[in-house]
Amino acid sequence: MFARRIAVVGTGYVGLTTGACLASLGHRVVCADVDSLKVARLRAGQVDILEPGLAELVAEGQAAGRLAFVVGAAAAVADAEVVFFCLPTPMGAGGAADLSAVDSVAAEISEVLPYGAVIVTKSTVPVGTSGRVRALLAREDVAVVSNPEFLREGTAVRDFLHPDRIVVGSDSPSAAERVAALFAKLGAPTVLMDAASAEMVKYAANCFLAMKLSYVNAVAELCELLGADIESVSEGMGYDKRIGQSFLRPGPGWGGSCLPKDTHAMVQIAEAVGVDFGLIRSTIEANVRAQLRVVDKVRDACGGSLAGARIGVLGLAFKAGTNDLRDSPALAVAEQLVLDGADLTAFDPEVTGPVAGMLLVDDPYQAVKGAEAVVLLTDWPVFRTLDWVRVAELMDGHVVVDARNHLDADALGRAGLLHSGVGRASPGVTQFS
Repeated sequence: MFARRIAVVGTGYVGLTTGACLASLGHRVVCADVDSLKVARLRAGQVDILEPGLAELVAEGQAAGRLAFVVGAAAAVADAEVVFFCLPTPMGAGGAADLSAVDSVAAEISEVLPYGAVIVTKSTVPVGTSGRVRALLAREDVAVVSNPEFLREGTAVRDFLHPDRIVVGSDSPSAAERVAALFAKLGAPTVLMDAASAEMVKYAANCFLAMKLSYVNAVAELCELLGADIESVSEGMGYDKRIGQSFLRPGPGWGGSCLPKDTHAMVQIAEAVGVDFGLIRSTIEANVRAQLRVVDKVRDACGGSLAGARIGVLGLAFKAGTNDLRDSPALAVAEQLVLDGADLTAFDPEVTGPVAGMLLVDDPYQAVKGAEAVVLLTDWPVFRTLDWVRVAELMDGHVVVDARNHLDADALGRAGLLHSGVGRASPGVTQFS
């Protein structure tokens, strides 16, 4: 494999991981961002993203002279053979992806791209974006390739370096092969396809995962009503190789930087060609229902009303292992509790304030002090090791709503607390024979 000169535009979660990992594979990488202060921090080795192994890769890449950071896309692409677009594509009006950052960068670099360069869209973009970028560049010599990312926050470096597969799509087979060769050292299955199919793969994958999570949350609701246990049901399902064990854990809904925007975008993509994708609409609706069910559990723990109720909140990040609050289901539940009149004191080991609508504290015992109920919304390992006898002494109430089924119900019981999980039979429910 020959080392290539690569530019990565955008140093967010995907961009910084992509740049650092490509440098670790031996390529010479220049990462660009519009935020000059962020670039200065990265040059100094300061990585603000909570991601195991990322700061170390950034430091190693800079020390080896294979990784650099500059301000502005034009400065990064001056001698690049391959340019990765790792740009934000947030949910825009009506749920469609906002491609303004992609459009802006394409216009910025059009005249300074070296002859024969390849543009790679790494960001999640709607079907047809490769053609859109080609038109904006107006360069017959520049090919556009789609190479969707499948990185999970908290395991992004591992996912990049040990991928399940690498998807590369382009209407130029030679350009697709050039991009695929960048990852040859990883030895992963590589799937070459046309650009439109590659752009669809990411949406199709994320929407399927969202449906799986919404499905298990709906089954969990049935389990509560019918006297079944979702943990046993999920285990029994997961051994079926056609289903698998991942994404079968119930919780307060799904969120993060990808699933919410990608499901809404898929609905918009379908509508644009006259298709009503009701399955995805129902998936989104079921997710909101999962969040509201947690709110109902907290309300029940407070005797039927949240007005003026003091609630302790454990966890705000959208999942453990990250400090990302983007579309966090934990935050959505917390916000609904506030709307219903609750007074929240919250703790998350990696989230620093302020967070609107609540008091954020730096100690979990301070969060539960005087609480009528406690709700666990993010499954950080530290919460399993809390002194529950001390928690019981600090609380005014006695119910802990465990929206992730993360805690040891027996340990809570011994401390005199009532554990209220998700998908566990409600007291007094009669099992059907």
